Amino acid sequence: MTIKIAVLVDNNTLIDSYFCGEPGVSYYIEADGRKILFDTGYSNIFIDNAHTLNIDLSQITDLALSHGHNDHTWGLNHLIQHYDRRNCCFQKKIDLIYHPDALLPKRFGSKVIGANIPKDVLDAYFDSKQTVKPYSLTENIIFLGQIPRNNHFEGKEPIGSTVDANNQTIDDYVWDDSALVIKTSAGIIIVTGCSHAGICNIIEYAKQVTNTNKVVTVIGGFHLQNASDEILNQTGEYFSQLDVDHIHPCHCTDLAAKIHLSKFSSIKEVGVGLVLNYPL
Repeated sequence: MTIKIAVLVDNNTLIDSYFCGEPGVSYYIEADGRKILFDTGYSNIFIDNAHTLNIDLSQITDLALSHGHNDHTWGLNHLIQHYDRRNCCFQKKIDLIYHPDALLPKRFGSKVIGANIPKDVLDAYFDSKQTVKPYSLTENIIFLGQIPRNNHFEGKEPIGSTVDANNQTIDDYVWDDSALVIKTSAGIIIVTGCSHAGICNIIEYAKQVTNTNKVVTVIGGFHLQNASDEILNQTGEYFSQLDVDHIHPCHCTDLAAKIHLSKFSSIKEVGVGLVLNYPL
């Protein structure tokens, strides 16, 4: 059995690979008999890119949201329109897995940056699985839920604002930020969205949840855009001690961060249309 990870949305495209990119994330994953969509990007381009890759999004079994920001969730409206236009009739609703805070209002100043789809519309197509704890899609695929922020250099700064249980506006530390981990015979594969919780915190929690130290790869945003020297140095020190084959930093990871991390790990390129295959 194999694991397939296809990049449907990323900031970058690959040379001679004619897909559309945007600042966002969407991955299609086949593993353990499941067909999983991880995030939906900002627009409808993940649907067009999936079509070019001969991926039928009406066949997905699960949709996991890394967190509630618009570059990861605004494609949801387009996915539902895609189903509606095709008159898709599901014998079983698609499981929608996310942290309970992911669909709360989110703003950056006056700009709305949170999910923009009514819950009753979601409920018509999806069976919501809200969780702060790790949630097993299968024996080998786990949504990590809320990531503990145990180190001193990651996940410490808010990103805009959100609302609390009392409908009060508060700083948003993006506690809904999560990731997927896939257990394989060679180690674990970690798929991230933006890593607002901190890429090192995420990897450590994935290792703890799976009781596995060996990491095959990590693919996704590492939240290293215009990162300080302190954060880059601490992150590099962490990766220098990590048992990892290679990494695929992308989305919110800028060139300076990739160059820095390349001193400590084998960096692989990412772009829309990339398809990775690993043995399960």
